[in-house]
Amino acid sequence: MSLTVEELVKFIDHTRLKPETKRAKILELCEEALAYEFATVCINPVHVEYAIDLLKNSSVDVCVVVGFPLGATLSEVKAFETKQAVQKGATEVDMVINIGALKDKNYDLVQSDIKAVVSAADDAIVKVILETGFLIDEEKQKACLICKDAGAHFVKTSTGFGPMGATPYDVRLMRETVGPDMGVKAAGGIRSFKDALRMIDAGANRLGTSSGVAIVEGFRWAGYSDTFLEPDKPCWTCPSRQASLGKQPKEVYLWYKQRCVTCPHRDQNVFND
Repeated sequence: MSLTVEELVKFIDHTRLKPETKRAKILELCEEALAYEFATVCINPVHVEYAIDLLKNSSVDVCVVVGFPLGATLSEVKAFETKQAVQKGATEVDMVINIGALKDKNYDLVQSDIKAVVSAADDAIVKVILETGFLIDEEKQKACLICKDAGAHFVKTSTGFGPMGATPYDVRLMRETVGPDMGVKAAGGIRSFKDALRMIDAGANRLGTSSGVAIVEGFRWAGYSDTFLEPDKPCWTCPSRQASLGKQPKEVYLWYKQRCVTCPHRDQNVFND
């Protein structure tokens, strides 16, 4: 894989989404984004106007999250939140899918929810967060196709607040499902250049991370080889290793576990039943 620093920085949505984030942290985030020329800063809507002012006349865009982190707000509320953020200057919107409706197979509601945000976003880019840690593969694939049909520009793995962050396995599945012309954003747990490289190799063309500086500096100073792309042993997709089992639904955990034949945790009774 051939990758330059100039290419790497444009993969990164430099992110700060914790609820306790102070204005000083937004200033720091924007200063780092300017210094490294990241694609965007990704923030909660309350900080939009401040970030827009800090980043004016630069190449760094402002991305906001909508219906975050649960996705369980009304479509009208997501649309209003989107419209307000875009009017204040945001050019990208990361919305959380209606996870419960997807699990219920209420696909019309899932699609109309996304369409409401796409319509409210006008010309802004819309990324749809699937929160893959709640889903089995068939649900991830169905969600991707709904997002594509609804006019979204990207599908995204995770909020960073759910049961599981991004895995190369999920990124590859999403890329294969949506094809080459739609964006795939990996987010959640991407902390090193090695993590980032694996996501890019799997098909991500955007990375959501609060570790953008560490990722770029890791690339500059450590270098890399094809060994970075080799799976950790014995398993790097199993939720026994990747997930917060206190958040992940039991049936999703068991679905993965049954398919992860090499997992060292396969015979452990994690849920004690």
